[in-house]
Amino acid sequence: MEKGLYKPLFGCWCFCAAAKMSGKGPGFFSEIGKRGRDILTKDYNSDQRFTISSSTNSGLDLKSTLVKSRGLSSGDVAAEFKYKNKAVNVKVDTESNVLTTFTVSDVVPSAKTIASIRLPDYSSGKVEVQYLHEHVAFTLGVGLDRSPVIDFSGTMGTPSIAFGAETSYSTSVGKFMKYNAGLCLKMPSSNASVILGDKGDSMKVSYLHQLERLNGGVVVGEISRRFSTNENTLTVGCSYVVDSQTVLKAKLNNHGNLGALLQHELTRKSFLTISSAFETKDLDKSPKFGFTLLLKP
Repeated sequence: MEKGLYKPLFGCWCFCAAAKMSGKGPGFFSEIGKRGRDILTKDYNSDQRFTISSSTNSGLDLKSTLVKSRGLSSGDVAAEFKYKNKAVNVKVDTESNVLTTFTVSDVVPSAKTIASIRLPDYSSGKVEVQYLHEHVAFTLGVGLDRSPVIDFSGTMGTPSIAFGAETSYSTSVGKFMKYNAGLCLKMPSSNASVILGDKGDSMKVSYLHQLERLNGGVVVGEISRRFSTNENTLTVGCSYVVDSQTVLKAKLNNHGNLGALLQHELTRKSFLTISSAFETKDLDKSPKFGFTLLLKP
């Protein structure tokens, strides 16, 4: 494995800031703090999930997923076809919802256009434009109904430092439904972010540090505060690369919520993920376990 660049497992990445810094532009607003969030939240679940996917040389990808959660079962089948700079994705679930997404890249340089609709709700249509350039990135989404919601986010900076904001405006009520702001600083072996959300009522500060001596491990610390209730939450987490096929993750917050996760690559692109959650301050509660199996022949 190349030094400083860690092998990605399904949904569980051990990050190298140096590799991400080589990317183009400051990134979108949704990417601010994303590395830390992935370590602390991604793939932790209490469901049983089975997914099988396959790909063809013609650009067609098929995926089928079954999920059992709280005694209820559900599932979906998805198909995606890619041709040059275009992609069409259709997903049908067990509740008879049909989600169709059409994506066109580089309509103009550095831009992507995404149109989606979820049937039978004809008012769910949406068109989004994404633009990523050397020092600026933005997204603009507009609902396709009589009183659309307009979503906008923008960032400015470089791959090393970026700041941005996002907002959502409802034309039906004539006011902003949300506005958030964030700042991200990336260094060769660490990165930090600050996000002010919930219309200024909450703040989240996170710091991620790469530990090369521990086989490519990552540690994350996050502090979140809600000003209206004076509630504070401190969460620490880590990700440890056991070998090129296995990753361990763990997290704990000041409320006593402990989570652990093991992810193993069974064969190339096929993964087994087992996660658990414990209430350390109330050991009488039964622990929760999650199981995910992804098979890609």
